[in-house]
Order: sequence, then structure tokens, then C-alpha cells
Amino acid sequence: MRKAFISPSKYVQGENEIVNLGYFVQTFGDSALLIAHPDDVQRVKEKLDQTAEKFNVTFVESDFKGECSRQEVKRLQELAKEKKCMCTIGLGGGKAIDTAKCVAEGDALIIVPTIAATDAPTSHSAVLYTPEGAFDDYAYFKQNPSVVLVDTTVIAKAPTRFLVAGMGDALSTYFEARANVQSYANVNAGLPCGFREGLCDGAKGTQAAFALATLCYQNLLKDGVKAKLACDGNEITPALENIVETNILLSGMGFESSGLAAAHAIHDGLTILEGTHKYYHGEKVAFGTLAQLVMENVLSEELEEVLGFCTSLGLPVCLEDIGVSEITDEELREVAEKACIPEESIYAMPFPVTVESVMAAIKTADAIGKKYKTTGQI
Repeated sequence: MRKAFISPSKYVQGENEIVNLGYFVQTFGDSALLIAHPDDVQRVKEKLDQTAEKFNVTFVESDFKGECSRQEVKRLQELAKEKKCMCTIGLGGGKAIDTAKCVAEGDALIIVPTIAATDAPTSHSAVLYTPEGAFDDYAYFKQNPSVVLVDTTVIAKAPTRFLVAGMGDALSTYFEARANVQSYANVNAGLPCGFREGLCDGAKGTQAAFALATLCYQNLLKDGVKAKLACDGNEITPALENIVETNILLSGMGFESSGLAAAHAIHDGLTILEGTHKYYHGEKVAFGTLAQLVMENVLSEELEEVLGFCTSLGLPVCLEDIGVSEITDEELREVAEKACIPEESIYAMPFPVTVESVMAAIKTADAIGKKYKTTGQI
């Protein structure tokens, strides 16, 4: 059996860690293209100036336009070439990070997340959009980032909702990994070697990846609420540090090397509903996880454990919690059909999946979540 595991070359996390950014830039050369929203640059400007002076490196600011589009990637690649930048830095949230991945194309890439809202920073993939913000395509690169540098001081000062959304994204990691183990599905770690082009066989997940996915869930249950309370006060505690690592590193390697399944596919389907647009990725994934558990018909004890975790953090447990107060059967079918398109991860589930079974799972998860919010039981 062919297996694969991928990860960033180096992961570093700590307080005021951006002060050491220049050291990692220096390993590539004396200049870096800095792809970041101006507001994110201002948040860490003092640290950037300090590390530039300390390590004698130059940050070439890119005037990032805010969207990971083909046009913006091309502009930034030309700027990097013109300024002779030796590496690329993606600093900020998902759009800046994905744009940096596309500009670097797998070479000399440093990712500096300023929020812990998703598990994207460690991965070798990105999402491309049109300049207007509509989905364009997925992009995969030959390797993961060279360095992922996480400054917990910055993350602790970000709005708590970002950290909680990251826990919603991380919540799915174990359950989707478990589904992939049961179904022997191929995982994203096998993509770079030509799997999509039919040049080689797909790859299954490793024991190491599943162990990371399992630890991810264990950490959420152990430290999730404590980390939220610490972030509410902008404080760095061991629990917060553990959850930052969980949201970014454990979930990142867990999803990429263990695979996605129904939770993320249902998230993708839900995005067609306008009411969900103001909610973060991880918030919608949390509800998608509940729907996946309903599809699996898991024991009531496990479902109640997940519902209790979500409600303790304020994560969504029903459609109303993600902006959908009413949904018609026609809309529900459209959501399920999008979740079931041929290339979706829902087919990693260890049993046949149909549009009707997904509709039933979403509707039932919504009813269970509403009841749990009212009675505290299912």
C-alpha cells in the first residue's frame, strides 16, 4: 500500500516570534517580498522594523490588493523579480497566505499567520479567486512552506472569534481522518507527484498523520474553553499556546496527510446560501462536522460530546447559527448537490453517499442542534 505524509520544513511558535523573522529570511538572502494587508503590516510594524535592522534584511512591501487572483499573483511575481527578492513572505490571514503560496510556487516561502482561524498556513495548497472574489480554482505546489512562523503575542491580541473559528475547523480533523482510515481513501499528501494527471497512484494516510489528527481532537476538548477565555483577555497561557498549535499545525498536517471527508464537502455546499457568507470557514465546518456524524450514525455519547464542545465555545450547532433561519427543500437539495459534485471529499466516507442522504443528514443535524441548545441533550 502506498502512503504519503507531508509537512512544512520548519514550524516555529512563540511570543514575539516575528522579531526572529529576519533570521529565516537571511537563510535565503537579504530581501523578501512581503505580501500582507496594510492593516496587518501596521499591527506588527515595530517588530518588522526591529527584525529587519537586527538581521540586515529588506522587506519589499507589495501593496497587496486583498484577493488571491491570477492577476494579482502575476503582478507580485513580476515585482519580486524586479526587486530581486530572495524569498516570499505571506503575513496575515488566508488571502495573503494563499497569494504568497501562489507567488512562491513552492520555493523559499515563509508563512506568518496573524490569526489562528484555519489550518491553511502549513499546507501546500491554495485557493484562487477572481478579482471580484468568486471562486476560481485550487492550486497545489511541489512542497509545503519552508517556514511557518507563529507569533502567539499577535494571535492573542486578535479577536477571539478567529481562534474559535479555527477550533471549528480543527474539530473536523479527527472525524474526517477517521473516515479516510475506514475507507482507505487517497489523501492530499499524494497529489504533488502527478496523481491528478494519472502519472502515479494515489496515496493513503499514514499512522503518524492519524495520530496527529487524534491529538488535535484531544487538545480541543482539554484546552479549548481555557484558550478562548485567555484570548478574551489577550493573555498567553499554556492552553492558548496548545490551541494555537492545534489549530495551525496539528489540524494542518492532520487534514493534509489524513484527508478530508463529509464535513468540508458540506461546508462547501452551505456556501451557496447567502446567509452563511458572513460566517467564517471554521464556523461552517463545525456544523458540517455534526452533519457528518449524523451520516455516520455515531453513538449518542460521541455526538453529545461534540455538541457540548461547540456550545461551550459558541460554535454553530444548527443552521440558524450560520445565518440560515429558513431553508426550502429546493435550497437544501442545491446545498447537497454541491456537496456531492464528483471532485468533492465527501466520497472519502466509508459508505455510499447520495444527495438524499446528505439532505437528510443536514436536516437532522439542524434539528438535533436546535434541541440540544434548548434542552442540553439529544
